Amino acid sequence: MGYGVVVSIVDEVVKAHHHGADGRALADRMRLAAHPALRGILLPPKESTPTAVGDRWVSVWPLGRPVADDPETAPWAEAGGLLARLHRVDPSRLGRIPVAGTPARLARAIARLPESPDAATVLAAWRTVPPLEPGYHLVHGDWHLGQLVRYTGRWLLIDVDDLGLGDPVWDLGRIAAGYAIGLIPQRGWEKFLAGYRAGRGPAVPRDEDPWPCLDSVARAFVVYTAATALAADRPMDDVDRAMLAACRRMTECEETR
Repeated sequence: MGYGVVVSIVDEVVKAHHHGADGRALADRMRLAAHPALRGILLPPKESTPTAVGDRWVSVWPLGRPVADDPETAPWAEAGGLLARLHRVDPSRLGRIPVAGTPARLARAIARLPESPDAATVLAAWRTVPPLEPGYHLVHGDWHLGQLVRYTGRWLLIDVDDLGLGDPVWDLGRIAAGYAIGLIPQRGWEKFLAGYRAGRGPAVPRDEDPWPCLDSVARAFVVYTAATALAADRPMDDVDRAMLAACRRMTECEETR
């Protein structure tokens, strides 16, 4: 399965979605992005439905300003608040909603692993992770800081390819994984969590330790990130190596139990 391709043209973004994308599900997700209940949370599309171009679906979006590549100035609190607002939207108001793409995304990454000793480590770590439980909130499905843009004076969520019904804890998995292995600064994590709790997000309790809720999904995203790195046609960087080392620790901890 190929990846999506994004091209910026003056004041808009044209996205060619990955090969094999479900056109009906994508149309539903674009409809959700334009729904009044999601105003101020998701960036709405410029065109209401995707267009078939060759063997891909293509969508058109306004051009926003991405988050700067600086963990110290990133809008952590605003990101947490946006996710909380998304998770609190009543799905019964929205019509047909696809299942969120998170479990399938993780499974595809594992299926693409090449044969190697490192891949064996990642697979062993994957076997220690409980399956993701189903959920019935509206979730982003592939959230990280790169999924925010500044548009018309506010931060909005972008990239609806995995938007749908799921467990809101899935959306916190990648940031929790990064924080757990030291890639996200503690202050950033604290701001994010405070913003999410202030927005009454349902994924974690407001006044209790969040890690009983986050441990399994954080470990799932450690494995996912390591698997994605091993399948990519490029040298591994420091982040990739940190995720792979975390996979080794996961399997070692399991063996000592």
